[in-house]
Amino acid sequence: MAHTEHPAPVLLEQALASFSEQWSPRIVTTVNDYDVRVAKVEGEHLWHVHENTDEFFLVLTGELRIGLREPAGERTVVLPRGAVFTVPRGTEHKPYARVPTEILLFEPTGTLTVGDRHEEVPEHVDATTGHALG
Repeated sequence: MAHTEHPAPVLLEQALASFSEQWSPRIVTTVNDYDVRVAKVEGEHLWHVHENTDEFFLVLTGELRIGLREPAGERTVVLPRGAVFTVPRGTEHKPYARVPTEILLFEPTGTLTVGDRHEEVPEHVDATTGHALG
């Protein structure tokens, strides 16, 4: 997303209302070399790893769960509305939501939603580096 001379504020509510696809993030702005993305999620994503970057999650509405495969074993973190969580680089993880949920993500521009290593991508998951707002 190119920076303009006169950037305009982005209302997250409007950004989220502009699309309906699940697991298909939209880039709302950039900060240095990072994208700020919003996504609508429900159901399961997939197990994947970002080898070289942490991944930041903020839950705007609903509730997000993230399965983590760590050296000590597997666990799940539960993120209610308003919670933030960072998945450390190199940690295999699988986000899922039991109810319709809206999230904000912060990650380096060009980061694939399915990471560097992942299981087979199901049809309902968009393997993307983020889409521009429509």
